[in-house]
Amino acid sequence: MNIIAWVILGLLAGAIAKAIYPGYQGGGILSTMVLGIVGAFIGGSLYTLLQTGTLQLTAAGTGFSLTGLFIAVIGAIIAIYLWGLLSRSSRV
Repeated sequence: MNIIAWVILGLLAGAIAKAIYPGYQGGGILSTMVLGIVGAFIGGSLYTLLQTGTLQLTAAGTGFSLTGLFIAVIGAIIAIYLWGLLSRSSRV
């Protein structure tokens, strides 16, 4: 995929994931795009793991399609969840 397709996929997947995931996720358009692109890598890698049984760093297994967008959104939701776990401050 070329860079423009990555940007579009990242924006769409990040925006959909932020709309689906409960709670407030800060950040602007750039963080939403990065979230979607990271989600595409997470989702694509998990998709490849389930398909082949091997873990490979791939992006949204099927490319720029509805299936690829769905996989990227699932990966972005996982990324939001993991970021929430990592950035949670301890309150005493």
